[in-house]
Amino acid sequence: MNITRENSDNVNAVIKILIEKSDYEGPVKEVLKDYRQKATIPGFRPGKVPAGLIEKRFGKAILAEEVNKLLSQNLSKHIVDEKLPLLGEPLPNEDQQKTIDWDNDENFEFVFDVALAPEVQVSLDKKRKFEYVSISVDDEMIDKQIEAVTNQFGENKASEVVEEKSLVRGNFIQLDAEGNELEEGIKPEAVLLAIDKIKDEAIKKDFLSKKVEDIIIFDPVKAFENKTEVGHMLTISPEEAEVLESNFKYTITEVLEFVSAEINEELFKKVYGEETEIKTVEEFREKVKEEIAHNLSYSSDQKFAVDTRNALVDKIKIDLPEAFLKRWLKATNNELTDEQIENDFDSFMKDLKWQLIKDKIIKDNEISITDDEAMDFARQVTFAQFNQYGMHNMPPEQLDSFAKMMLEKPEEKERIFKKLYEDKVMASVKEKTTITDKKVTHEEFSGLMK
Repeated sequence: MNITRENSDNVNAVIKILIEKSDYEGPVKEVLKDYRQKATIPGFRPGKVPAGLIEKRFGKAILAEEVNKLLSQNLSKHIVDEKLPLLGEPLPNEDQQKTIDWDNDENFEFVFDVALAPEVQVSLDKKRKFEYVSISVDDEMIDKQIEAVTNQFGENKASEVVEEKSLVRGNFIQLDAEGNELEEGIKPEAVLLAIDKIKDEAIKKDFLSKKVEDIIIFDPVKAFENKTEVGHMLTISPEEAEVLESNFKYTITEVLEFVSAEINEELFKKVYGEETEIKTVEEFREKVKEEIAHNLSYSSDQKFAVDTRNALVDKIKIDLPEAFLKRWLKATNNELTDEQIENDFDSFMKDLKWQLIKDKIIKDNEISITDDEAMDFARQVTFAQFNQYGMHNMPPEQLDSFAKMMLEKPEEKERIFKKLYEDKVMASVKEKTTITDKKVTHEEFSGLMK
């Protein structure tokens, strides 16, 4: 076995592997011997098939398999032993690789092109300046959030008359063309309607100011302009709803008015738990402001990460083996056309350059992620997900259970570790460089993101 490597330049090299007869002869004989013991060939008892016949039938395939096995093992070993920082995977050399003659050759030479990751120099010091854009939290944002919270914990209460925002519950009875009740018609009961969802203004107006036990005659399809929705409302099949053309008598049995929750200690406990220290409206507003600022910080962090990444990729010169990488993309993604590779290549190169820069920052700053850090982040993700559904007070043991389940999924674990490494890289950039803070309104920030 002979392995040599010749560097074409700083980022391209050629690896040659010569596999000689002495390298594969022993393994091939052992496999042929095993085949002879197990082969079932008409006219011969098991284990008594002539060795020459076995070699004639299976020799070439076994030779190719054993040589390729040696090739794969020794190529991988050479890459590991030499600590070669490869980009992509080795590709057969298109010029130097000779056609293999499995019938006549005794020695086999394989030639591969490899791409080497270049040395990257990332200078992070106070001379480098980056801008961090944060969003100011104003009273309007606080008011909107408090309105959302009071609505979330609000409830429907009985009301006297139907108004624009009312909900009404009642019983439907289908009518015939003359306005008489159909004995075998559609008659769903206790159907809840939202007045503000009625599309037809005349029908909506007919509901307004009505009371319990009042009757409205109307066509549900005309009222809501959605046959699927009407089908669910009347508990009929989609096919029946599609051909429905009929007025209904709707008798109101209940009028409901949505009332937002009052802003008081009871609400504070519902939102933040029985042990909350929030007692006053001012303290509640301050807490809401902190939460909004915390949530908005994710957008600021995301913008900072994108801006910083782009700045470093643009400023740090990195030579890459573009021709090899295009070949590698084509070889490993058969569905990609040359045109698609060309169109997406700039984006691919930027991603690759950022990965190399990021790896250098991680190495220089000895950045690592512990399992405890991953678990803590998984808890935060779980907590945020439950919060979205209004579940603010999940017991710690349940959060831990869901977080562990998340980390047991390989793709989720990889995503979490990737995010934590990104965060620590950005934290390192912030620590070592000069960061200028810029406050903007939410509208201004949205404009910057465009």
